[in-house]
Amino acid sequence: MMPSPTHVHFLLLPGSILLDWAGPAEALRIANQLHMAQGQPALWELHFCGASGQASSSVGAVIQSLEPLPSAATLAWGVHWLVLVGQPGGNVVLDHPDAQTLLRWLRALPVPLAAGRVELLCVCAGAVIAAHAGLLHQRHATTHHQHLDELRTVAPTCHVQDNRVFVQDDGIYTSAGMTTGIDLFLHRIAAQGGAALAAQVAQTMVVALRRGPHDPELSPFLSYRQHIHPTVHRLQDAISQQPHLNWSLPRMAELAHSSTRHVARLFNVHAGISPLEYVQRIRLATAQAALQAGYSVTKAAEIAGFSSDGQLRRSWHALGMAGAPSSVTSHAKSS
Repeated sequence: MMPSPTHVHFLLLPGSILLDWAGPAEALRIANQLHMAQGQPALWELHFCGASGQASSSVGAVIQSLEPLPSAATLAWGVHWLVLVGQPGGNVVLDHPDAQTLLRWLRALPVPLAAGRVELLCVCAGAVIAAHAGLLHQRHATTHHQHLDELRTVAPTCHVQDNRVFVQDDGIYTSAGMTTGIDLFLHRIAAQGGAALAAQVAQTMVVALRRGPHDPELSPFLSYRQHIHPTVHRLQDAISQQPHLNWSLPRMAELAHSSTRHVARLFNVHAGISPLEYVQRIRLATAQAALQAGYSVTKAAEIAGFSSDGQLRRSWHALGMAGAPSSVTSHAKSS
């Protein structure tokens, strides 16, 4: 039985900042396209909703044929992401009739906002709209730096975080200004479709990929990819998608329709790393993600393509990674 896609509802008001929702929507479109190219079903279904049938954007383009705000019956089934975006100006103004309708709808949400059920994703000043609806009480959140004080005023019980790309608090996600919405959605794509898929989306969009809300560093899946050689990118894509396979030089050469010596030269010249060291780093990144998700060291080693947990530990220390594999996670699960 095919898994049902996550329904993503972009809740648009008159004057909504175009980049706040178009960037995340493009990230999801690209992720679906890449996933389907692998023979897999689409992971997300996009809906553009509003209190009326159309809404102008911040740059004047008018979005027509908007779907109605989802009903309680719709939200009761499946997984849904509700996306709130910002508006131009120093303060969020919600006196438009459509804005008042949206606020009433948000205040009457029939199910609790929680990860894996109905989640709220706020881009830029979308967090202020959520605050006006009473959804950020005792929550940790952030917003565009120009709206931080406004958010504190509107939601005095909200734990507002400064200087953060995005913040997650169970089923509520908030991000800072404009392009950080892409960062947030790459994070959610990685959680649902895997880190390799998120890295491919980031590469396609030519943006940096942050691994998580507390980590500003470049994702290991994007390291060594600041080049334009198609053969090397194709090999890196294949390794990232299936790190558990036996990625020997002959296997890579077969995929590249080339010799082992030529593959090694291409990697060193264009990626600045040997092909086997690249495989090792991708496997370690995969194992680290599995450990952080709660898997045991043995299971993480299996997922990443290490022959044993001992090999994982040796590789971990050989690359100078902090801590030990067993200390990355506080609760293990076997599958």
